[in-house]
Amino acid sequence: MKTKNAAIKKKRSLSQRRAMKGFLFILPWFIGFVWFYARSMFMTIQFSFSEMTVNPGGGYTLEFVGLKNFLYAFRAHATYKQILTTSIGNMLIDVPLIIFFSLFMALLLNRKFKGRTLVRAIFFLPVILNSEAILSAMNLARNMMSGGISSASAELAEAASGSGVSIDYYIQMFTALGLPETIIEYISGAVGRISDIISASGVQIIIFIAALQSIPGSMYEVAKIEGATAYETFWKVTIPMVMPHVITNMVYTVVDSFVRSDVVELAYDTAFKYYDYGLSSVFSFVSTLLTCLILVVVCGLIQKRTFYYN
Repeated sequence: MKTKNAAIKKKRSLSQRRAMKGFLFILPWFIGFVWFYARSMFMTIQFSFSEMTVNPGGGYTLEFVGLKNFLYAFRAHATYKQILTTSIGNMLIDVPLIIFFSLFMALLLNRKFKGRTLVRAIFFLPVILNSEAILSAMNLARNMMSGGISSASAELAEAASGSGVSIDYYIQMFTALGLPETIIEYISGAVGRISDIISASGVQIIIFIAALQSIPGSMYEVAKIEGATAYETFWKVTIPMVMPHVITNMVYTVVDSFVRSDVVELAYDTAFKYYDYGLSSVFSFVSTLLTCLILVVVCGLIQKRTFYYN
């Protein structure tokens, strides 16, 4: 028996052994996914085709209603289609900017300079400050100081608005230069959400820094010996080596943007304030399906241009 097991072990190739280790690595996540998320997703689909009634003695009763909840969501609901399209539009605007900004900051923070650790911590602070407990404490503090700092902030805002600098001026300038209207709308939308983009880039910056630090120094030495410029080194060495982590950050950013969107808040309010669980399930299911489709398309496009270094 030992001889047979040893023979089987010898026949396994390096790629097979790596695949086995990878499967064992993700096995705890896979079990949790099947037990929690997949089960919840199945119940969400079941609720979306049903009308749920909570029993007085506990539990609930489902009555199959077909596509009634879907038709109501897309034909009769007052705000769902608008919120859904706005959330997806904001996601398509924010995700590329967050990826670009995170990579740019990672390139800067990967250099050696005094206070590098402090600067890295500052960029990661929004991730901590966006937690529910911290947000509640900050809102409470803001309300308590509404007569002091808030009034000063209002004065600063009034002074800024009276300075004569308006974003409309720059929009008109770009229009006069002949830029397409879609590009101008994209830039103006990005400028309007620059604070959200910075606060949502903390985790991505850390992942990109880890990716940059994992690039072998010998590659940069070879590029320097071959006479490659800094521009060529960036596009021929840095970008190809970072591309697998671009996919990771892309998935994380899209999911994080979906979690923060107004669609999730609408689904929550519909279920727990108006007790319409069937309609809430439709909101959640459709939004999740669209997010998965976006991930499949984006990751499929990036995957074709991704190089994996072994």
